[in-house]
Amino acid sequence: MLPEAPMRFADPVFLLFLLAPAWLLLRLWLRRRRPPEHHLAFPGFQFLRGLPRGPRSPWHRLPRLVGLTAVVLLITALARPQVAGEAEPTRVRSRNIMIVLDISSSMKATDFQPGNRLEVARKVLRDFIRRRNGDLIGMVIFAGRAFLQAPLTTDLDVLDRMVETVDIGTLPDGTAIGTALALSLNQLKNLPRNACTIVLITDGANNTGSPSPTQAADAAKSLGIRIHAIGLSNGDTSQVALNGVWSVRNLASRLSGRDEAALKDIAARSGGQFYKANDPEGLDRILNEIDPLERIEVEVSETRQYHELFPILVGLGLALLLLELLLRSTWLRMLP
Repeated sequence: MLPEAPMRFADPVFLLFLLAPAWLLLRLWLRRRRPPEHHLAFPGFQFLRGLPRGPRSPWHRLPRLVGLTAVVLLITALARPQVAGEAEPTRVRSRNIMIVLDISSSMKATDFQPGNRLEVARKVLRDFIRRRNGDLIGMVIFAGRAFLQAPLTTDLDVLDRMVETVDIGTLPDGTAIGTALALSLNQLKNLPRNACTIVLITDGANNTGSPSPTQAADAAKSLGIRIHAIGLSNGDTSQVALNGVWSVRNLASRLSGRDEAALKDIAARSGGQFYKANDPEGLDRILNEIDPLERIEVEVSETRQYHELFPILVGLGLALLLLELLLRSTWLRMLP
C-alpha cells in the first residue's frame, strides 16, 4: 500500500484572510502590555481586594478565543482543504515501440499484392497500431536519410494519419538502416530498460549513413532495447512499378542471403529476432507474433480522488460561533 499524499488546498488564496484574526490577536496582546491611556478610579472598591475570585473569572477570555477559532476555521474552509484518497498500485501492460520503416525506391516492388511493398506495409502497420492499448508508439522513416515521422505518443489516431501519408520519394534514395536505428534509440534511451523495442521493416541491407547497423545494434543492447528485424521479400521480385505506369525487371530488389544475414545479425546483437515476410498475410502474422513478446507489466500509482474537508470545517466553525454566543449570554455573561 502506498502512503497517502499530503493535504492540499484547492483555493489557497483565501488563506490570506487569516491575517485578519492574526492582526487582532497581536493588537489584543499589545494592549495588555501597556496601561490604558484614560481610566477612572473608584476608591470605594478597595474593600473588595483580597476576596476570593469566583469560578468563572479565569474563563472570561474564553468567548473571545472561541470566536477567533471559529473565524479561523471558516476562513480555512473557504480555501477548500482536501486530503487524498487511498492510493493503490495499478499494474498495466504496456510497451514503448518505435517502428522503423524503409521508404527507399526498392519498396516500389509489386510482389506484395495488392499494391507495392510500401502500400502493403502501411496497411498492415495501421492495423497493428489500431490494436495498441496503452502503448507508446513512434515512427521513423528512412531511405538515404532518416526522419522522425512521429515521436512516441498514445494518440493512435494522429499516428494512423501520419502512417497514411508516408510515401516513397520523401527522402533521398538509399538504405540508411544504422542512421534510422540511432534516431529511434534517441527516442527510447531515457525510458526504463527492457520496456522498449524497435520494429525494423526493410527490404534491403544498409548502404549509406552512419553509424553502421552493427554499431546501432550494440548501442541498443547496452540500453536494454531489442530490435526485431522484418525483411520483406518474395520469390518473384522482378516487377518494380515506377510512377505507376511501367515496370522493369529489378532482380536487385530481392532480399539476398547476405541481406538476411545482416538483418539477423542486427536482431541477434540486441536480443531481438529476425523475421522474413513473403506476403501481406505473413507480415501481419509476424507483427502479431511480436506483440506478446514485448508487452511487460508497468506499475503505475494513481490517487483516485480527493476528499473535501470543507463541510467539516464549516460545521465546526458554526458550532463554535454558537458556543461563543451561548457563553456570552449565560455562564460568562459580562455587565458593561
